Amino acid sequence: MSKFDEKVALYKQFMDDKNIRSNTDLLTAVTKGLGPSIYKADAETVSGSDAKELQTVKNNFLIKKLGLSENDQLDEAIEEVMERIGKSERKKYRAVVYYMLVKKFDKESVYGM
Repeated sequence: MSKFDEKVALYKQFMDDKNIRSNTDLLTAVTKGLGPSIYKADAETVSGSDAKELQTVKNNFLIKKLGLSENDQLDEAIEEVMERIGKSERKKYRAVVYYMLVKKFDKESVYGM
C-alpha cells in the first residue's frame, strides 16, 4: 500500500469513526488535489479555532477551487463542518473537511464525479 493510499484509508477510517458517510472515489480525488500537503502534519489538518486558517479554507478552497461566491453561507458551511467533526477533535483532517464542503455545496463535478 502506498503512502497516499494509507492517507486515504486513514481519512476514510476517521470518517467511519465519526459516522460521516463517504464516497471513497471522491475522498481519493479530494485528497489527491491536496498534493504533498497531506504528508506535513501542520498542513494536513485544519484548526477550527484559528480565524486566519478558516479564512484560508474559504478563500483558497471554497471560492478559488470550487468557484463559489463570497457570502455568509460559506462561513456557516465551514462552521457546520467543524461542528459535525467535533469542536474538541484535535485532528480535523483537511481532506475530510474539504470532502464535506464539496458534498455540502454539491460540487462533486469539480472532481469529475
